[in-house]
Amino acid sequence: MPKISIIVSCYNEEKAIPLFYQEVEKNIKDFENTEFEYIFVNDGSSDNTLSVIKDLKSKDNKVKYVSFSRNFGKEAAIYAGLEHATGDYITLMDADLQDPPHLLKDMYKAITEEGYDAVGTRRVSRKGEPVIRSFFARMFYKIINKMSKIEMVDGARDYVLMTRQVANAILSLKEYNRYTKGLFSFVGFKVKWLEYENVQRVAGETKWSFWKLFIYALEGITAFSTKPLIFSSFIGLLFCLIAFLLILLIIIKTLLLGDPTSGWPSLVCIIFMVSGVQLFSIGIIGQYLSKTYLEVKHRPIYIVKEENMD
Repeated sequence: MPKISIIVSCYNEEKAIPLFYQEVEKNIKDFENTEFEYIFVNDGSSDNTLSVIKDLKSKDNKVKYVSFSRNFGKEAAIYAGLEHATGDYITLMDADLQDPPHLLKDMYKAITEEGYDAVGTRRVSRKGEPVIRSFFARMFYKIINKMSKIEMVDGARDYVLMTRQVANAILSLKEYNRYTKGLFSFVGFKVKWLEYENVQRVAGETKWSFWKLFIYALEGITAFSTKPLIFSSFIGLLFCLIAFLLILLIIIKTLLLGDPTSGWPSLVCIIFMVSGVQLFSIGIIGQYLSKTYLEVKHRPIYIVKEENMD
């Protein structure tokens, strides 16, 4: 009997988890001759998330959980879930029900009947999101697809159903700085994308502020492209060329017209501009160096405080 593992990363989701569980249970009843397991990953929640999960565990043996010693982030929670999953097929879902459980059946059919290795989901609209956030999200996908050699689908969610082979391929990528959407694209395989309208959270509040999303976007760019370094080098070369031409212009002007250089305000402005470009370039290099620094430490991606996988 095939088995599907449902990995649910949770951070302060005590209100959403019971609603999520009820909704998924309604939908998996349509599956015939298929076994299920829930793997809830408590990512260092400060509310009663773990207690709620334990309560579900006491009522349903399909429920299993892993609880971190602190908040390690969603990427670490996904990795932990993949490591602990025992199913032939594995899916990643959010507890807030923004990943519609009713799509699971279509996803499963696409793999078992149509020959796909994985089925991903993408939002075709961002209804309910702030306009500015939606604009920058679309811009991010345009930028990263121009910079990176792998294609990242605009509106793609972490909500993916994959075979054990795909899950093992992702687990083989043991980097500390993880960007799951990029890793999923990197491993390749035959993927089908299902589209759906954006769904609002069923309970609780989003943990993703604009600043956190911006940092996450930078993580994605630096994880899958080195073009910012090339851009930094190009800017440096351009300013060297401009400086050389200006020096020639000043020499010619002084020799022909006898006009000495003057104007400290313009000089100060130029110094500030060039210094800004230098700091910007150093910042880009620093981002890559910081990633290397964290990787060579070989620290664990997560630390488990408590688990129950029975």
